[in-house]
Amino acid sequence: MAKWGEGDPRWIVEERADATNVNNWHWTERDVSAWSSEHLRQLLLAIRVEGPEGVCEVTDVSKLDGEASINNRKGKLFFFYEFQLRANWLGTSCSGLKYRGTIDVPNLSDENDEDDLDISVSLCKDQPSTPLLDLIKRSGIKEVRMVLGQYVHDLKSDFSQGMILPTAADGQKPSTPVVTKKKQVKTSKIQITSEAKSLSSPAPCPTGFRIQTCCFSLKETFLTSADELYRTFINQEFVQVFTRSAATVDGRRGGIFQLLDGSVSGEFSELVPDQRIEMRWRFRTWPNDHYATISLELVDRGDATELKLECQGVPAGEEETTREGWNRFYFQAIKQTFGY
Repeated sequence: MAKWGEGDPRWIVEERADATNVNNWHWTERDVSAWSSEHLRQLLLAIRVEGPEGVCEVTDVSKLDGEASINNRKGKLFFFYEFQLRANWLGTSCSGLKYRGTIDVPNLSDENDEDDLDISVSLCKDQPSTPLLDLIKRSGIKEVRMVLGQYVHDLKSDFSQGMILPTAADGQKPSTPVVTKKKQVKTSKIQITSEAKSLSSPAPCPTGFRIQTCCFSLKETFLTSADELYRTFINQEFVQVFTRSAATVDGRRGGIFQLLDGSVSGEFSELVPDQRIEMRWRFRTWPNDHYATISLELVDRGDATELKLECQGVPAGEEETTREGWNRFYFQAIKQTFGY
């Protein structure tokens, strides 16, 4: 598996003369307010502290006002977020008596470090005094501070991937590239540049001779329905969105496709709606008129769809590049773009 920035330059997009905003080099912004609200809510609802006084836990988040965004300008990321939040907690004493209170954080923002957050806890007005208030002040505030720090960490690592991408020249690393042994590389939305192809790619091989080939298989799970995932692969608008480049996709049997600046092309040889996609697929620098056969089988798992890829006929020596390309520039790009 190629390291970040050391991958096949044919899969990397750099700045183009047609002013397309490749690699988000120019100012781009992503609104992450909805994701932030949901993530903060989940983190807060997981808070639970115990002590000799009893148990306290967050039961709901009654106020979560604010917004968040990620901005990229010439390879640099800027994070903006500002929230005011209130969570309600329930305490149960050792004798079984229950008490209710609130946790307020008025200044969760990019201008304040985790240790600078103002976190206050109190009992509801109609509640009598209880030692549980000391417990939530002693241990609960630490937990709140920790999960808010976790939100900021997640925002800057997991969610921001795809906002900044390395060029073939600089080989920069994102904050936390994740490579798993299971053949998954968590990056996103990388495209192919004609510049990189012309400078770094070998010329297409001539025809008229037999070449050695190999095959491989991949498996991935997407948190969406089979029909939605099926449409993502055969619909031109969807393909242009997750590749972030112009594409031609004729989503019917015998229809041709061309994407990523023409570096990937082929033809749909079999389409079974919501179940199976089979295609003749090639990379531009492969021998002339040589295509691999790729089949995508979609298996509905209820709340998710399992995708099984079988690839046959890849030129020997191109297996790793092709495997990595499908993982990174199809599967992970789709996940990052559509939230699957």
